[in-house]
Amino acid sequence: MATRKRIAYYYDEEVGNYNYGYMHPMKPFRMRMAHSLVSAYGLDKHMDVIRPPRATAQEMKMFHSNDYVEFLQRVTPELAELEPEHASVYLSGEDCPAFDGVFEFSSISAGGSIAGAKRINHGESDIVINWSGGLHHAKKSAASGFCFILDCAM
Repeated sequence: MATRKRIAYYYDEEVGNYNYGYMHPMKPFRMRMAHSLVSAYGLDKHMDVIRPPRATAQEMKMFHSNDYVEFLQRVTPELAELEPEHASVYLSGEDCPAFDGVFEFSSISAGGSIAGAKRINHGESDIVINWSGGLHHAKKSAASGFCFILDCAM
């Protein structure tokens, strides 16, 4: 007889509050929509639903450069306009715009991935789901491809 898989599902309801911009194709509210479907079909009853801890700046610096993480902590759309020389180094134009809460959004994404990896490594789960994670295009010192933090490297 097959044993039941232990599934951990990381979800933070705040993830859907962030907005890359009206015309941007990345829509974090879709993660909230996916969660609503998971709940509507009762799939959440078959797994451990866990609010992920937020990744800290120190955890992000395990892969990313100090100056890049510090920039993400302070960047706002207004600051990006005032400091275009920094924005052009760390952000990749329209793909990765400065938006309100970019660091917090990234900490949700990376926090779930880090916690999920720990859960697998400690034998606490067989499967881990983190819809807000896997944003795998970021570079060590720059955002890329809608991604600000390379959570899978941490």
